[in-house]
Amino acid sequence: MAEVKISNLSKVFGGTTVIPQLSLDIPEGSFTVLVGPSGCGKSTLLRMISGLEDVSGGKISIDGEDVTHSHPADRSIAMVFQSYALYPHMTVRRNISFALELAKAPKDEIDRRVQRAAAILQLEDYLDRRPAHLSGGQRQRVAIGRAIVREPKVFLFDEPLSNLDAALRGQMRVELMELHRQLGATMIYVTHDQVEAMTMADQIVVLNKGTIEQVGSPLELFDRPNTPFVAGFIGTPKMNFVDGAIAQEFGGDLIGIRPEDIVMSRESGGWKGRVKLIEQLGSDTLAHISTDLVGEMIVRGGRQISELIGSDVYLSAPREKLHVFRDGLRVDPKH
Repeated sequence: MAEVKISNLSKVFGGTTVIPQLSLDIPEGSFTVLVGPSGCGKSTLLRMISGLEDVSGGKISIDGEDVTHSHPADRSIAMVFQSYALYPHMTVRRNISFALELAKAPKDEIDRRVQRAAAILQLEDYLDRRPAHLSGGQRQRVAIGRAIVREPKVFLFDEPLSNLDAALRGQMRVELMELHRQLGATMIYVTHDQVEAMTMADQIVVLNKGTIEQVGSPLELFDRPNTPFVAGFIGTPKMNFVDGAIAQEFGGDLIGIRPEDIVMSRESGGWKGRVKLIEQLGSDTLAHISTDLVGEMIVRGGRQISELIGSDVYLSAPREKLHVFRDGLRVDPKH
């Protein structure tokens, strides 16, 4: 385990600054997720931590040691990529052990580490198979096993579940969380999927155009987003936003309301709208409502609201559930 400290880190490609003066502390033993849309700089940041990308300025330290310009092999890190990158002609055992063989580690030490990784990842029965005879999830476990045997101070994951189908992604999320619990290691995980971030992380870093919008626990970001960007990115479906005179009533130039915080009624009062579309998700239902006053709104409710398709309804939200923003930052609502 090790703390990772990033101080005033920057990256310039040609004449374009993609990461300007970024500072971040990643606590020892944490599962930190870097999340944001494509092009926000999350993978570039991860590659700079790993040493696969040169830095243009600033400092990176791992476990108190300055590794800003160190070779990747000297950083005590292990990286798992979106591509499994397994050797097709080697067995699972040799895929996992190959880096240790190159380092001329003792055979009994190699065997011990491979058996431990296989036990953690439930790969004991597959050690003599080749990658072609494995499922996608099993191949990703082999790639993770290859990282585990190196016994690094920091694990780096670059969108490792993107190639898996939805059901397998859910299963692998659980397995990675269990892996973190077992190893107690510092893990840094990159994804564009905010569901992965919310379910796996104990610390989320939301990136936007190379800058940090907010750092916090999943519930901190969900309950008190600092900016409209975080408010709109964290949460499924995304937050509803209202601007103009209504926002000004609450002291902001923009207000956000989560779909589950909107109260919908057939009786008069509130913002009048018509239910134009229903999404039935099984455990709950999403209603898409068109209003003249506040535009398009999404409301989360129970199965019974599916009966309201085409009906006129009235929407309202408790004041304490409103997220008020002014000049791009969160403010307390005016009473």
